[in-house]
Amino acid sequence: MKISTIFYFLLIIPILFTGCANQEKNQDEEQEQAEDQAQKWINLLDAEHADHWRGYNGETLPPGWTINNGMLYFDTELKLEQDYTGGSDVIYGGQKFENFELSVEWKIPEGGNSGIFYHVNEGHKSPSGTAPEYQLIDDEHYADIHDLVGYNSQFGAEHPELLQDWQMTGADYAMHPVEIEDKVLHPTGEWNTSKIVVAPGRTEHWLNGKKLLSFDPGSEDWQKRKNSGKWDGYPDYGKYNSGYIAFQDHGSPLWFRNVKIRPIE
Repeated sequence: MKISTIFYFLLIIPILFTGCANQEKNQDEEQEQAEDQAQKWINLLDAEHADHWRGYNGETLPPGWTINNGMLYFDTELKLEQDYTGGSDVIYGGQKFENFELSVEWKIPEGGNSGIFYHVNEGHKSPSGTAPEYQLIDDEHYADIHDLVGYNSQFGAEHPELLQDWQMTGADYAMHPVEIEDKVLHPTGEWNTSKIVVAPGRTEHWLNGKKLLSFDPGSEDWQKRKNSGKWDGYPDYGKYNSGYIAFQDHGSPLWFRNVKIRPIE
């Protein structure tokens, strides 16, 4: 072997070892980052956190609501069988959140209706009227099963018998309708995954991997929408910048699982 060849290998070997070491270091850093991200997520229905669910303005879960094996379920029949004087919506009372990313798997039956509230504060009649709501509803069949004419007519709807765009799944209820045309909503009885992102100056609603809408709470556009629609007579609507997560009882069976939240700093 020529001396020049030997010299070349002597030069290249340290470089190869350095490259391997750097690759291993990068892989370790990526793994640490992934583990850090996983640790930041809080599963609100696991054994550690499930006991923190209770009724709005209450101390225990209202009748009809049960948590079992990581699933939160609402049974309308159980509600009818029990007496209860508190609010029927449920909140995760273990912690208030300001900026966060929330992921929720949910399903509803035909004609079902519910919602995900955030920045919920107690002391009011219900979360509705103060807290923003990510709407959950049977877009396809709800208007066929429920009479909407009386309710929607008060807002000047051209076709009050139909579900309005601000009432459909994924909407910021009575404020911001879904902004995309290719929303993916699985049929009733099947699981959907919703995501809410609240960051300084930006709120996003997602459904099954697609971003539905984005808005700036408190902006001029937000104020205009608030003062010209359903919330015109609700001075406390949207005034809280921090609060609990809540699910709405709207009279139909509900299923929630994999309810996870990650605070955003």
